[in-house]
Parts: sequence; C-alpha cells; structure tokens
Amino acid sequence: MAMANVDKGELMDQVKQQIAVANAQELLTQMTEKCFKKCVNKPGTSLDSSEQKCISMCMDRFMDSWNLISRVYGQRIQREQSKF
Repeated sequence: MAMANVDKGELMDQVKQQIAVANAQELLTQMTEKCFKKCVNKPGTSLDSSEQKCISMCMDRFMDSWNLISRVYGQRIQREQSKF
C-alpha cells in the first residue's frame, strides 16, 4: 500500500512539472507575440537597435507584470485556504 502512495506522489510531481513547463511555454509564446507585434512594425532580416530596445523593455515589463500577478494570486489562494 505504501508503494502505491509513493507512486501517486511521484506521478503528481511529474504532472506538476509538466504543467509548469506548459505554463512557461505559454508565457513565452504570449510574451513573444505581444512584444513582437508592439515593437516590430516592418519585419525584415534583422532588428534595428530601437526594435531591440523596445522588445527588451516590453519583455521586462511583461515579466514584471506576470510576477506581480502570480505573487498576488498566490497570496489570495493562501488566504482563501486559511479560511477553511
């Protein structure tokens, strides 16, 4: 019986890891699409310096916003769980 619990725990860890990877991929995809659309008006063979700077700043803001939202959401979940 204990072995079954270990297997379930390992399975849950694997599922959590797969979800985390999928979330990271989705975050990267969204960030890339939004920042490219915002910063690159005429796609060409390379990015000029202003496009590079815009993309860099856009990605920084996107990540800062995502981190803030994640932190606040995590705190909210903890508060809700502590009520029970």
